[in-house]
Amino acid sequence: MTSTGFYRAFEERYRGPRELIKQRLEVYLPFIAPLLQWYEPAAAIDLGCGRGEWLELLQEKGFLPQGVDLDEGMLESCRERGLPATQGDAIAYLKSLADATQCIVSGFHIVEHIPFDDLQTLVIEALRVLKPGGLLILETPNPENVVVGTTNFYLDPTHLRPIPPLLLSFLPEHYGYERVKTLRLQESPELAAKENIGLFEVFAGVSPDYAVVAQKNASPEVLCAFDAAFAKHHGIELNELANRYDAGLERSISTLGQRMANVESQAGGMSDALARITVLQDRLIDAVSQAERNAARAQAAEGKADA
Repeated sequence: MTSTGFYRAFEERYRGPRELIKQRLEVYLPFIAPLLQWYEPAAAIDLGCGRGEWLELLQEKGFLPQGVDLDEGMLESCRERGLPATQGDAIAYLKSLADATQCIVSGFHIVEHIPFDDLQTLVIEALRVLKPGGLLILETPNPENVVVGTTNFYLDPTHLRPIPPLLLSFLPEHYGYERVKTLRLQESPELAAKENIGLFEVFAGVSPDYAVVAQKNASPEVLCAFDAAFAKHHGIELNELANRYDAGLERSISTLGQRMANVESQAGGMSDALARITVLQDRLIDAVSQAERNAARAQAAEGKADA
């Protein structure tokens, strides 16, 4: 952005305070922790480092991170905290690194800002600079979330286009990474266990962000240390919510059908009762008529007797 400080203020309002973002980034710790068993020092480069939440977390965990960002206003936040960050173009900086020198290459909410050709270059260059078993981590808004993909994504004037998860995960697969994991992130914890959901929750409830974590090939001994992290499921997908909504709709329809059957059954019972009442009423009328006739005959007989 051309206006110094604009993007930093924008991030504060629409992405969230740094402590919240730092807490969310802890989801990646199970992926990166095994790297410390094999590499010392464990260097990491964060492309588009922004305010430096990831740099700070990496330092706390024992990594040697370096951030790069074009926005001077964002870098001020890093300098205020003494975090290692420099101003520059992310792709150019990545190209300047030597082969097999980095344990982690990361980019949080950067891929939606760059042309697709640059994204391909990023994935290719990251593989070159990563050490065996090293990780590429790319996080971005999730267009599977209908509200994100049609509205919230375009709040940021520097966003180019949403990147579907299948496309972003295909890139490292195509360019030779050993394995690739898609993590859907930031969904509501309450929604994860909710059975009856509304239509708006289908549109807005899918994990609003996702990440692709890709690993460079290494020996089986190294790779097996990451198996648990790569096996764990994360997030809520659109088809999951759609299926839950359909199931809830079917339950509602079934319940309504049962209620209608009960009403019809009750109505049938009332009809039978009314029919029985009608029969009793007819019998009562006949009995009254018969009593009146008997009374009339008795009265007539008494009159003859008096005469």
